[in-house]
Amino acid sequence: MSSKHILVIRLSAMGDVAMVVPVLRALVQQHPDVKITMVSKAFLEPLFDNIPNVHFYSADIKGKHKGLPGLYRLYKELDALQLDAIADLHNVLRSKIVRFFFSLKRIDIAKIIKGRADKKALTRPDNKVFKQLKTSHERYADVFRALGFTIDLSNPKFPEKAHLSDKIQQIIGIDHLKWIGIAPFAQHQSKMYPLDLLEQVITKLETTKNFKILLFGGGSEEVKALKKLESKFKNTVSVAGKLDFTEELQLITKLDLMLSMDSANAHLAAMQGIKTVTLWGGTHPYAGFAPFYQPVAYQILPDLKKYPKIPCSIYGNKICEGYQDVMQSISPEQVFKKILSIV
Repeated sequence: MSSKHILVIRLSAMGDVAMVVPVLRALVQQHPDVKITMVSKAFLEPLFDNIPNVHFYSADIKGKHKGLPGLYRLYKELDALQLDAIADLHNVLRSKIVRFFFSLKRIDIAKIIKGRADKKALTRPDNKVFKQLKTSHERYADVFRALGFTIDLSNPKFPEKAHLSDKIQQIIGIDHLKWIGIAPFAQHQSKMYPLDLLEQVITKLETTKNFKILLFGGGSEEVKALKKLESKFKNTVSVAGKLDFTEELQLITKLDLMLSMDSANAHLAAMQGIKTVTLWGGTHPYAGFAPFYQPVAYQILPDLKKYPKIPCSIYGNKICEGYQDVMQSISPEQVFKKILSIV
């Protein structure tokens, strides 16, 4: 199937939208006649820069596209683009409403199957069904398969490393060290490695004199915390609050490795082919949210014998009773050795 214009809907969150990127890249590489219009929040547009045949369309869901009248307005705007198919990679109320409007026309529509029953079985504390579920990337790919497209994610082609602007170079400096990105924050506390333990990891890395550490984060509190951490080390630089989103993505392409929680930064690195080590607390990669095309060996998990109810939830918003310190079962030495073994 070719010469088709597909509307792709995935409105949030950043990590989930980032996981769309390698799937669309594979789709247009394997079907070069396909045209994609990607609908998401405006600030996420840089994720899709430099993907051939992909046009970004901003959904202002807090402004002109808010509520039922706004979603109808969005539908009318998109309908004018002469679409052939709808790929709903979100399948939430907003996307269902837009889908409904399009269903009144003769147009192919496919939606993501989220596997809620399997995820519930994986996260329940008793009678847990502990097995690897289908990845989000494959669930996204399945939507395009339902529209009649073959798509193979097993042999990805990643973009070339970006050119760093003078601004970025002035902030981080130029050297011949290995660059290690560290993104210590996540949306939920259960997914974050304690900063005092992370400080021990950085101390070990700095002692080798082989690494420059680049700290990633966002929001005023994270910026403050990372600035404080930066001040304790010679070859550690926080880029939080200093770069815009496009510049951060460019910098990530230059990393030798990214150390991240189960959070968006893991996906921002992996979608660009960067080696990505992830630390897991109350969640687990079996839920399907491991970063794209990364070896299982790059995943560092807590002591599951001590914490057998993990994962407590899919997104980390719930934590099992008595599991508040689950991340502390991952030692700084363990993280340090994993980084050394890869870089």
